[in-house]
Amino acid sequence: MSSSDSFDPRDRQIVIPAKDERADPPYLQGERVMLESFLEWHRETLAFKCAGLDAAELRERSAPPSTLSLLGLVRHLADVERYWFRVVLDGQDAPAHFWTEHSPDGDFDDVDTADAEASVSTWRQEVALARELAGARTLDDTGTRRGEQVPLRWIYLHMIEEYARHNGHADLLRERIDGATGE
Repeated sequence: MSSSDSFDPRDRQIVIPAKDERADPPYLQGERVMLESFLEWHRETLAFKCAGLDAAELRERSAPPSTLSLLGLVRHLADVERYWFRVVLDGQDAPAHFWTEHSPDGDFDDVDTADAEASVSTWRQEVALARELAGARTLDDTGTRRGEQVPLRWIYLHMIEEYARHNGHADLLRERIDGATGE
């Protein structure tokens, strides 16, 4: 291999810039501001855990037989955002982006050839749509899941729980990739 063929780390295509954009949730605010702030903090924590990595690093699996990867988490949470805000809250017929009936864990399993930039873009688009749909409703407004009414307040709480759990996974995945730690 000639020196011109050698790998230069500057050639890495970073998917999410290495920048912490999180804002601490406020202590003294109303319920809605607190719920939205905690959800935003967790959304940005996922982005922060993925920041500064290239597509190959985002695809790295935790440990066999697990298919867990940072890219899988991004894809999973894009579909979670889609489901709870577009399908449940807004009643849209919005098919999943990354899983199918034949590949129910496709969000996690099918990352080896997935376009990392497109996956992150899809996640960011779903977050933007979720903000828009939720912003037009009160915490007591409901959507429907499996024939039952689900208030936006419950959806916010569930989303905070969902991100918190998966951000714990992201902590471990990121540490395995490059040793980076932190909340």
